[in-house]
Amino acid sequence: MFNIIMVGITSLLTDISTEMVYPLLAIFLSTTLGASPWIIGLIEGIAESIASLLKVFSGYLSDKSQKRKPLAILGYGSSTFGKIFLYIATSWWWVLLSRVIDRFGKGIRNAPRDALIADSSAKERRGRAFGLHRMMDTIGAATGVLIAYYLLTAHAGPIDFRKIFLLSLIPAFLGLIFLFFVKEKKATIAPASKKLSFNWSALPLKLKLFLVVTVLFTLGNSSNQFLLLRAKNLGYTTENVLLLYLVYNIVYAIISYPAGRLSDIIGRKKLLVWGYVFYGVVYLGFALTNNPAMMWGLFGLYGIYIGITEGVEKALVTDIAPENLRATMIGLHATLVGIGLFPASFLAGILWNQFGPAATFYFGSITGLLAAIGLLLVL
Repeated sequence: MFNIIMVGITSLLTDISTEMVYPLLAIFLSTTLGASPWIIGLIEGIAESIASLLKVFSGYLSDKSQKRKPLAILGYGSSTFGKIFLYIATSWWWVLLSRVIDRFGKGIRNAPRDALIADSSAKERRGRAFGLHRMMDTIGAATGVLIAYYLLTAHAGPIDFRKIFLLSLIPAFLGLIFLFFVKEKKATIAPASKKLSFNWSALPLKLKLFLVVTVLFTLGNSSNQFLLLRAKNLGYTTENVLLLYLVYNIVYAIISYPAGRLSDIIGRKKLLVWGYVFYGVVYLGFALTNNPAMMWGLFGLYGIYIGITEGVEKALVTDIAPENLRATMIGLHATLVGIGLFPASFLAGILWNQFGPAATFYFGSITGLLAAIGLLLVL
């Protein structure tokens, strides 16, 4: 439990830093730097996809060396460094560089960190372990949004985005310090082969089919920046967009731990299927509504979806993955999701530009419902 708490504090502080910045990026890009929606989709797609390619290799190196902590430290440190470029950004290219470095860090850290959580928890309590981590992570996210909101409203005049970007470095650095207190367990299983490869055909069929369905779902699961743009499109101020994002994070934090515990009791499959269905319905709501007041409910419902699915997906992967390739499979899952994020976000931006905001969310809704059917069949 000590390790889970320490990793949770690191994630909490890191997410304070990230969410001071993330909900402002689309607005900063569009209003300060003059970027169009397709540029925003391009940035998010490239950043998430390139970084995610690293996750399977990071996971494999973690399994090979039986060391989780050094890679996690490298990843969190890189994410902290990447935020510096937002402060000096004068064009969208700088934002792209910042996002790539930040996501590079996430690509390095996530699989070893999640494997560390799995190593530190018994299988029958793994859902709640991941749920607790997601809860702490998301409490940090909500806190970061609150801090950004305060900084935006504390003084009159033009929004000083760069001041917020600079201040976000403080919690990121503090989070990195806490990670040094994590105590790794000694290796109890044989490390993976020295050759940097694994046999796809030898993996459990259930795991392979689950990964395929994950890719299908990701094709319609574009960046959350489009949710924020949708609110801005319906007339919300920058400050109120942050409050909407705060609602999402609060609901996410509340749901994550109970969802993880529930998955330990009733099984991961039921929660994930209903989570994907829920996603499809919520995205349909974003497509259909032209009533600004509906955004409050939709962002809250979106928080329920992510709270139900994110930690439970990771717990499911660790349940059905071969033990000596646990971090590798967590990384492979994240890599496949990341690969899908580039076409998903880029296509979302193109659909928005060509056919309007509703088209982006109709497409996401359809893929979510199809993925729910696929998950029901393969699991």
